[in-house]
Amino acid sequence: MQTTMDHWTQLLASTDLHLDGTVVCSAKPSVDVVRARDGDVMVPMTHLGLIDAVGDDATVFLHNLFSNDVKKLGPDAAHWTSFNSPKGRMLASMLLWHGEAGYRLALSADLHPALLKKLSMYVLRSKVKLSDGRAQRALIGLSSAMLSDRLGAAKLPVPAAPMRTASRDGVTVIRLDARRALIDAPVDRLGDVWGALGAAGVVPAATQAWQWLDVQAGIPVITELTQDDFVAQMLNYELIGGVNFQKGCYPGQEIVARTQYLGKLKKRMYRLTAPASATPSIGDELYAPAFESQAVGKLVTVVPSPNGGFEALAVMQMQAAEGGEIHLGAVDGPKLRLATLPYALDVAQRDA
Repeated sequence: MQTTMDHWTQLLASTDLHLDGTVVCSAKPSVDVVRARDGDVMVPMTHLGLIDAVGDDATVFLHNLFSNDVKKLGPDAAHWTSFNSPKGRMLASMLLWHGEAGYRLALSADLHPALLKKLSMYVLRSKVKLSDGRAQRALIGLSSAMLSDRLGAAKLPVPAAPMRTASRDGVTVIRLDARRALIDAPVDRLGDVWGALGAAGVVPAATQAWQWLDVQAGIPVITELTQDDFVAQMLNYELIGGVNFQKGCYPGQEIVARTQYLGKLKKRMYRLTAPASATPSIGDELYAPAFESQAVGKLVTVVPSPNGGFEALAVMQMQAAEGGEIHLGAVDGPKLRLATLPYALDVAQRDA
């Protein structure tokens, strides 16, 4: 029996892309991010794992574990959410939406096996079944300035608004923002959907193209290298709708709520650019002159920039960001520049 990865290998054989583990690679990553900036791209979302949750207790089960309000998630809606440690540190960032018979979660593929096992430990006598959604389903990321037109041309359902979903004939489209959507399709229809998007003028692109779009949107993805490092607000997670402060308890809820209401937040996530001479990697530490040898932050996502060099999302001291001089790896390391995010940061919460 063919696996989902086998299907992707076949579909990518006629392109300049190839699979390396769970990552789709390109011989020229900078070309792919230029395509993502300037055109219409479709990306195999192999870097994300899928977890399905079905059963009578699935809603309550997920609601009691995650940072967002699962009980209020409408049938045609999606939201960002997270699973946290008892100390409020994010163990996984996730997108949640309704599957055919329950719920579907997308998260970083390198966290998928361990998180599926961890969540399964909470099931006990609950009427809920957790399984690897990748066995039957696959995700395609679509980015286009004419998103609705491209979906329509490929005869795919068109969600009404961002963070809304639409389903037809077993395929669900989750609209993330003005130009991006995820297409959740059965594996046996993957080739048809991929081909229809290609016929609609969309070109294949590598994983880094999608990650560059995440950086532009200010969407963090927790991986093994950043797991258990940050409280949700440090990642701007409440600003993108990933935390509900009115719901009941969940692991880490007390810390997340205290951070929100007592104004103790000292770090936020920022977008940075780095010169081509730098060699940034996820998890690298950042420094600022005013803090001397003390690290002020850490890189969360790093991608090539279509303008040359690199772009990144980084969690760092708000005071250091306000100072405006940030260096990679050491106080005298390559200088990084602050760039804009598509949402405003609430700096009033900083504990002076």
